[in-house]
Amino acid sequence: MLVLKFGGTSVGSAERIKNLAKLTHGNEPKIVVLSAMSGTTNALVNISQTLYEQNSTKASELIDALENKYKIEIQDLYQNPTILEKGKELINYHFHHIRSFVDFPLFTSKEEKIILAQGELLSTAMFHYYLSEIGEKSILLPALNFMRTNKDGEPDLAYIEENIKKELYKYPDSKLFITQGFICRNVNGDIDNLQRGGSDYTACILGAMIDAQEIQIWTDIDGMHNNDPRFVDKTYPISHLSFDEAAELAYFGAKILHPTCILPAQKRNVPVLLKNTMKPEAHGTVISNIEPPEGIRAVAAKDGIYAVTVKSERMLLAYGFLKTIFEIFEKYKTPIDMITTSEVAVSLTIDNPVYLERIVDELKEIAQVEVMKDQTIVAIVGNMSRSETGYGAKIMGAFKDIPLHMISYGGSEHNISVVIDSRYKKKALQAMNKNLFGY
Repeated sequence: MLVLKFGGTSVGSAERIKNLAKLTHGNEPKIVVLSAMSGTTNALVNISQTLYEQNSTKASELIDALENKYKIEIQDLYQNPTILEKGKELINYHFHHIRSFVDFPLFTSKEEKIILAQGELLSTAMFHYYLSEIGEKSILLPALNFMRTNKDGEPDLAYIEENIKKELYKYPDSKLFITQGFICRNVNGDIDNLQRGGSDYTACILGAMIDAQEIQIWTDIDGMHNNDPRFVDKTYPISHLSFDEAAELAYFGAKILHPTCILPAQKRNVPVLLKNTMKPEAHGTVISNIEPPEGIRAVAAKDGIYAVTVKSERMLLAYGFLKTIFEIFEKYKTPIDMITTSEVAVSLTIDNPVYLERIVDELKEIAQVEVMKDQTIVAIVGNMSRSETGYGAKIMGAFKDIPLHMISYGGSEHNISVVIDSRYKKKALQAMNKNLFGY
């Protein structure tokens, strides 16, 4: 069985949904995982914000605007009067549900997550109805029946594996299944989600849990590129990547792939194929358990970084000092991206500043603390053996006109990371393309 995930642009209009049916056609059994129509999740976030603010007038206006968009799309999508009527009932049902929160006495994150789930519920049902109209049989599998997180907010893999198999066993003669990405239930049974980009995660988890032949992630770009095409000309897709290389690139800013989604596929050794819905004939990128070739493969950049430097001439080398620092970050459940040390200082980076003020206050009890915001991690990814020479010269040569705040290498032979001020990001990526790839 295959697992195919399609993002918001792939279901972004009636025309795109019709094209999607061509990509999912065929006799091979498959699960199709869909995101919400492009723009929908952002619109639902804005609606939720107005409800937090108790601005019912503005919320109603935003709901009406989004509903009208869907009404227009289904007019273009369905020709059969019976299916069109079902589409209208679908729109009415979901937007009536959203409107039920406009005068809700206490709007919380629980209600917000219910609202955010409506986008995926709409897109999957709309696609299911369209397949019915063109005579293709499909089964709509509610993700809320099998996708669940545990008490730590992480996917409950044992539960998911047991329950997705139960769902599939109900339909032994069916070959095409449609389900929602992103949405799930939490350990209490409430509607929740896997956060932005979670549809990738859904697809990879499902592919791993059913030991799929392949997981296909369909987006609007033809594979993982060697650099960011939004900032750099003459980039190119990489035909094959190892799981480790792809995980590094995704984590450090390659937008085509959700950072956490590679691990489930890697554990079950299920290949992941990145494909372009606009150019389905393109090869894309195959991510698998290959031995990566020697050399630098790609560059990625991660924005929104905070660099924290902790200085203490008296305590740095003292037993337990580093442990104390890490325990403070652990206390506030704030992951650390990078870390470097010197004789008198520890520098590290985070991308979640929610508890940064409290963290800094506690760190100041044991040392001097300096925080730099608006930083970017530039990650150079490949198979860079410690026994080979030349990589450092090539990489550092690209930064000759750019101030460096941190450099990290050694934790992995697949990654050399550099922290710079975000205003130099574009310049750094372009210099990397010239120094490393000759463009």
